[in-house]
Amino acid sequence: MTEQLAPPVHIDFVRGDASGLSIPAHPEALLAAGPAFLTRAFRAWGMLDADNAVARIVEAVPCPEGNSGEKLFLTVTYDRNEPGLDTRLFVKFSRCFPDVFRDRRKFELFPEIRLAELSRLPAFPVAVAKAWFADFEQASGTGMLITRRIAFGEDGVLPIHRKCMDLVLEAPLDHYRATLTALARLAGAHKAGRLSPELERLFPYDREAAAAEVPMPWNEASLRDAMGRMRDFARTCPRLLPEPVRAPAFLDRLDADCALFMRHDAAIRRFLFSQNDFIALHHWNTHLDNAWFWRDTAGTMQCGLLDWGMARHMHAAVAIWGGVSCAQPDFLAAHLDDLIAHYGRELAESGGPKLDRDELALQFDVAVGSVGLAMMMDLPRLVLGRQPNLAAATGPDDPMVVHDQVIHGFHYATRNFLSVWERRDFGTSLRRLLQRRIS
Repeated sequence: MTEQLAPPVHIDFVRGDASGLSIPAHPEALLAAGPAFLTRAFRAWGMLDADNAVARIVEAVPCPEGNSGEKLFLTVTYDRNEPGLDTRLFVKFSRCFPDVFRDRRKFELFPEIRLAELSRLPAFPVAVAKAWFADFEQASGTGMLITRRIAFGEDGVLPIHRKCMDLVLEAPLDHYRATLTALARLAGAHKAGRLSPELERLFPYDREAAAAEVPMPWNEASLRDAMGRMRDFARTCPRLLPEPVRAPAFLDRLDADCALFMRHDAAIRRFLFSQNDFIALHHWNTHLDNAWFWRDTAGTMQCGLLDWGMARHMHAAVAIWGGVSCAQPDFLAAHLDDLIAHYGRELAESGGPKLDRDELALQFDVAVGSVGLAMMMDLPRLVLGRQPNLAAATGPDDPMVVHDQVIHGFHYATRNFLSVWERRDFGTSLRRLLQRRIS
């Protein structure tokens, strides 16, 4: 259900829990703190010698992308240029005070800060943007991360890719294989112990707490209301959902399937998080806009991953879906099965367990159905609340959809989620699992 969110209390500076520094909460505060703050921060993280300093902020340009905290492109100079000093930086804040919907995700930056620390290990298997400073105040959910800026479109790095815009992408399959390979290599390094003990310190795992994440927000009455809104949306905004999804027969099946998932929610969570071979540290959202790509000397697509917010121990199926959920619908219909299997092969090759292909597919259906039901089923109320005139939209690429990043991303992912549910029949997969008496 869509919660009513109170406007955030504006903050300029907070005391970082790790560094003890007074850290800016938003771009204007950072610019006010200036080079003196950056010098203290970079020294605190061991990135800048005590006899060197940030001399000047040359340029600060807002970055409008994303659905969480504010972001800034920063260019700096140093008193003394030295090898390894990055002058083009990217700053990410946990907070977005002007937008209550985006600000609600403020705590997502904390795992990204922990990941920045973990990525310093020589055994860390995924390319990341080198971190220059990161800190967070848990009490307010306020923090910042400063990294090297990725030079998209330069020195062999491909141009930046926008979320939900695969139609303009060459070789999408190569891109998704690269991101899933990165996911599998991280999980493989974790399961093989190559990131211990730092991983356990930075990302302690509590099975019961992990199973309780993304709680089911429905009861019988509220789920019935949500399904009623979905039926109304399919009728009044037919150009925003594919025909198989808005068909009455599927909506009837979805209604029954959702009730079944909700009724067995506790048993599903216990089962999924008892599958130790499937649980590892993963990136939550490897959509292609959260990565940069290049081809190696053999012509194979490689990638680095950005935006590690909400990185944590999770079921492999949820991580896979988090990476492909904004692909083109036709692409998913053609390649999803093979991409799931590709993750399994890469996990084994990276030192992780060898997952049975059919079992991975079954658990994919149940895990994605469960988390999607918890997160995606209130599409109509969310998007119509932001744009009441969506019934006039000509389709998913209508400007009133595309020009609102929240509507565009949430609509695209939900449309894909419902399409995959219809095609793979999540309800039948759950019934197969329940036959094992997992309750």
